[in-house]
Amino acid sequence: MDNIPDHVKLVAVSKTKPASMVRELFEAGHLDFGENKVQELVEKHEQLPGDIRWHMVGHLQSNKVKYIAPFVYFVHGVDSLKLLKVLEKEGRKNDRQINCLLQMHIAKESSKFGLSEDELKEILASETFRNLEFVKVRGLMGMATFTDNSELVREEFQNLKRIFEQLKSDHFREDPEFSVLSMGMSGDYEVAIEEGSNMIRVGSLIFGPRNTN
Repeated sequence: MDNIPDHVKLVAVSKTKPASMVRELFEAGHLDFGENKVQELVEKHEQLPGDIRWHMVGHLQSNKVKYIAPFVYFVHGVDSLKLLKVLEKEGRKNDRQINCLLQMHIAKESSKFGLSEDELKEILASETFRNLEFVKVRGLMGMATFTDNSELVREEFQNLKRIFEQLKSDHFREDPEFSVLSMGMSGDYEVAIEEGSNMIRVGSLIFGPRNTN
């Protein structure tokens, strides 16, 4: 993966892989690792060096936020006002700010999580959002349709980039930290980067195929 530009952050998604593989990559100088299950994230955090930056990249249930709030570096999939409220509450309890991305639903697949543009507007107009102290919204995340149709994938990424640019202009003009556009995984990260992604989540290309048993 030598073709990733310097401005693009690579999150190495280590789900289902042993802590020893994470440690090896960490010792080679990589800091950002992603997990999609809370239990596995907590276990690896306990087993590995404290300066690893852990990203929660899977769907996060509100009742599990408390387990990762003391240490998580980035939550990628904020897809409801309820989850935002819980993250704020747990951030306050732990006296630390939690970096978050709002997840947009851009895929044609209904099984994917994420906000519609109307739901996004509701969140941004809410009192909860205006009063956030312990949650820092740093940008947007989205997952494209799982398909071989690269033009469809490109269109979906372009749509997310449009929403991102609009938000940056309308809501976050004075906030330089609203700067992350996270899109692209092992199968489509090159298209994502071409369309403006500056954070990609890659697992199998780094760690090898997952054991699905």
